[in-house]
Amino acid sequence: MDRIQDSGSYDRRSIRLGSTMSDLEEIRRRIDGLDKEMAELFEKRMLAAEQVAAFKREHGLSIDDNAREEAIIRKNCKYIEDDRIREYYVTFQKDIMEVSKRFQHRLLGGLRVSYCGVPGAFAHEAATSLFPDADYISYKDFESAYKAVEDGDCDVAVLPFENSFAGEVSSVTDLIFSGSLYVNQVLELEAVQNLLGCADATLESVKEVYSHPQALSQCASYLREKGLSTVEYPNTAMAAKMVSEKADPGIAAIGSLASARLYGLKVLEPHINTGSVNNTRFAALSRSRNRLHPKHNKMEHHFMLMFTVKNEAGSLAKTLNIIGAHNYNMCSLRSRPMKDLAWNYYFFVELDGNIDSDNGRDMLRELSFICDRLKLVGTY
Repeated sequence: MDRIQDSGSYDRRSIRLGSTMSDLEEIRRRIDGLDKEMAELFEKRMLAAEQVAAFKREHGLSIDDNAREEAIIRKNCKYIEDDRIREYYVTFQKDIMEVSKRFQHRLLGGLRVSYCGVPGAFAHEAATSLFPDADYISYKDFESAYKAVEDGDCDVAVLPFENSFAGEVSSVTDLIFSGSLYVNQVLELEAVQNLLGCADATLESVKEVYSHPQALSQCASYLREKGLSTVEYPNTAMAAKMVSEKADPGIAAIGSLASARLYGLKVLEPHINTGSVNNTRFAALSRSRNRLHPKHNKMEHHFMLMFTVKNEAGSLAKTLNIIGAHNYNMCSLRSRPMKDLAWNYYFFVELDGNIDSDNGRDMLRELSFICDRLKLVGTY
């Protein structure tokens, strides 16, 4: 916010040392004038926040951005010369940001977010974390949730694309490669898997366990140790719902504590997934790509590329050399078989840095001569 001037009559000393002024009404009159200017600036700021909300809707971005809020406060605090006032200005800024976010939440109340599964699934939890005030639309599979955004029925799709234990969610990666949506946010969510049963179930009564293939894979060691047979189900929460409806002590589901609460199941055994860390990365996908300012080159910015290379010796190495020559750090590199071409693969790479810069555009130009197909699928 620009420093407010009281049309030539503003006297910093008189405001700071109010005791030297004999006319309290004069002080109040000046404060009223400042309040009027602040109200006008506040209205302008909220209208700008409305434009921000429209941009976030279009690009599938969350309202909360803690890193930017902290940066703004640090920058604006430099405008306050009086050390005694600075700490109050921090509170003032935080309050304005909170009001602005509440306004944006109201504006985005009609945002439609697609996900795979039912309430209580980890995908539903991810969707509510990224978009707290949205309408959540459940779909039976990843493709349906993805297509809903492509077709305009929803604004954003929240889909898992990688698990720290079980690896990539290949069907989602394939959708990102073949589809038209862009990844504009990535959320890492800890997935704690629990064995859930009906009210009469016990660890001894359970013989068969239902869940999504990823969840079954994450808990494979536990299931083998207990000698339990498994049945794949489209979604962890859907499995929990089915177990609740059947009320059969011989079957159980693997799912979250939220699923247990939602469907009235009890936790027969908590935290049965292998390893102490089991995180799933979810992507928020929308029809427009989020573009960064060309001068933003901070390492907390990331982007994703997917590409195919010519079937020639050294083609992949040339591609990686170009990336390295432009000083972009690769976080990961994976390959996936192409469905329409036997024994051909596409590559999926995540990188640190800003692709929307002169350096990034130069790199993409050079890669286009080496790659048969090159796709910038996300910036976040």
